[in-house]
Amino acid sequence: MSSLIEAKSLNTHYGESHILFDVNFKINPGESVGLLGRNGMGKSTLIRTLMGHVRPSSGQIKIRGDDHTRSAPHQVSRLGVAYVPEGRGIFPNLNVRENLLVAARPGVNERNDWSYDRVLETFPRLTERLGHGGQQLSGGEQQMLAIGRALMTNPDVLILDEATEGLAPLIIAEIWRIIGTIRETGVATLIVDRNYRKVLANTDRCVVLEKGVVVHEKQSAALIQQPELLTQYLGV
Repeated sequence: MSSLIEAKSLNTHYGESHILFDVNFKINPGESVGLLGRNGMGKSTLIRTLMGHVRPSSGQIKIRGDDHTRSAPHQVSRLGVAYVPEGRGIFPNLNVRENLLVAARPGVNERNDWSYDRVLETFPRLTERLGHGGQQLSGGEQQMLAIGRALMTNPDVLILDEATEGLAPLIIAEIWRIIGTIRETGVATLIVDRNYRKVLANTDRCVVLEKGVVVHEKQSAALIQQPELLTQYLGV
């Protein structure tokens, strides 16, 4: 089975700073992948490069087997890749209903697995806030809205960058429950989160970055049995 997203020998710079070094990375259909590493190791840069927000200096990005190394973010999104960035990026001047509907579209091959009603069923808290503006929501509600809005595009891949950062423990638990639900529906996921235990528990495979280099790639169940590697590369 061909990969949904595949990067080969990816190098990315910010000005004179070399951030990613010959990174090889892939996400297969229905697979959940964790991206681990300390702060500043290149995780968000890799995501932004895959999404087209940052142009790689060299290497290749394929989506569904076609070359999209130079594609813009909106073109990547139309290929079934949804991105929930760190900071959420909801529209504060739109209410919850409008935030959801503005993103609604059939997925690849006109799939419509994630309807408006299904999103609200998955996020019951949002049902109670439909008329509230984005700026009126709590941080946790904004995060739920950001994930729900991404699902309204009916993606094949959902990328979550620090989805639980800065949230209260009860809301964090709810976000992880929702991530598990999404995973069960067959949507592939790429998860970046500081809680490596939760990442390992909710993914099939994990990739570890160290200073922009892939230093380990293992099944999540195997990696969690190697605390010495986790200590070395994550400082835990």
